[in-house]
Amino acid sequence: MQEISWSDFEKIELRVGKILEAKVFPEARKPAYIITADFGPEIGIKRSSAQITEHYSSTELIGKQIVGVINFPVKQIGPIMSEFLLTGFYQEDGSVIIAVPEREAELGSRMG
Repeated sequence: MQEISWSDFEKIELRVGKILEAKVFPEARKPAYIITADFGPEIGIKRSSAQITEHYSSTELIGKQIVGVINFPVKQIGPIMSEFLLTGFYQEDGSVIIAVPEREAELGSRMG
């Protein structure tokens, strides 16, 4: 494990968002959804690709609060531009359990 400084951690914008839409991403190499999430009035609506189909149906994701990294550079993933990274925890089988706030949190609030 590589250690980072506190100032390195402070650069990461981990923010609370709410999933508005989760659509199957047919062009993805591995099963994935295209996620559209609202990060509040300051940040707005962002999209991303997420390989979370193993544990979540697209319908159960709607309305779920998530934790996203919103300050990575935009990345082209197939036909979409990924604007945030949906955070989660890799399992031994390679599947992902998404990171969520323990209680309802204000959209756009920053983890710290």
